[in-house]
Amino acid sequence: MSDEEESPVKHFTTDDFPELVGRMRKPFQENYFAMYSSVYGGVVTDPILMVVPVDDHLVHRGDGIFETMKCVDGNIYNMAAHMTRLRESASRLKYRLPCSLDEIRATVIETARAGGRRDCSIRVLVSRGQGSLGVSPYDCAEPGLYIVVSKLKPPFMDGHPEGATVKTSKYAAKPAYIATVKNCNYLLNALMKKESVEAGVDFVVAFDDAGHLAEGPTENMGIVTDEGRLLFPRIEGILAGTTMTRVAELAQQAIDTGVLSGVAFENITRDDITGATEILIAGTTPDVTAVREFDGVVTGAGPEGRAFEILSTLLLDDIHCNADMHTRVFD
Repeated sequence: MSDEEESPVKHFTTDDFPELVGRMRKPFQENYFAMYSSVYGGVVTDPILMVVPVDDHLVHRGDGIFETMKCVDGNIYNMAAHMTRLRESASRLKYRLPCSLDEIRATVIETARAGGRRDCSIRVLVSRGQGSLGVSPYDCAEPGLYIVVSKLKPPFMDGHPEGATVKTSKYAAKPAYIATVKNCNYLLNALMKKESVEAGVDFVVAFDDAGHLAEGPTENMGIVTDEGRLLFPRIEGILAGTTMTRVAELAQQAIDTGVLSGVAFENITRDDITGATEILIAGTTPDVTAVREFDGVVTGAGPEGRAFEILSTLLLDDIHCNADMHTRVFD
């Protein structure tokens, strides 16, 4: 290209920012309500400003940890469990939190208020921070903190009262060391979700090398045996989902009423799943979901199952009415 020819690639400076804003706005950004950034040192509500520096390890290495919680009726549900898991993830991966958990908690509440929605999703991300485009964590001067408040999706069963379809993923479960930590390396999770969309099913689940049930891309799966036992996979090889854990706790009430005979975390085989009386999905977004079909075969009781009915009711009551599980955001 000669000096006289105009380059096809435009060059911009900060002076061009007003011009860039118009083309940067996208329709889906209306679902982004607020973001706290430690880079800014405060909260922004314009989605155009909800950005992360390219040299942050979170961006170019997936080197971060996170938690996603939900605010319902003006209350953040089960926040203590999420904060505890964030601290444990930081400890496992040798992260230095940017501030105390109490300060993070207060910033989460303030950011949620800035978003102005009583019902919303809140994602807390902690990164190694900025420093270079290299792979070494020691290049990062200080950790980063980002809190994003966005639209909350409705529970799965609200839009699918017939129950969910599930397929075995072609991808093997993550190694336990990675699976048990809530980290931002979600490439495999994204591929699993892509797989479910392309297969025309609601969820896929992975199995480990021994043939035992592991987890889905963002949710846990469990079964109810013909003896009435509620089983979830052993937590040594999966992420201990906060909703799964809470459902297991609430299940005691179903045991007391005779709907269930027990609850445990055990190895679950494919035969256990196909022979189950009920198959359930549990997650922060889907809540308790009934599975009606596994690997193309109608199996279990689906949404007619007694365990699904009582566990779903118990969880929804816990979310909406249990003040002990609430962190108040809006009066």
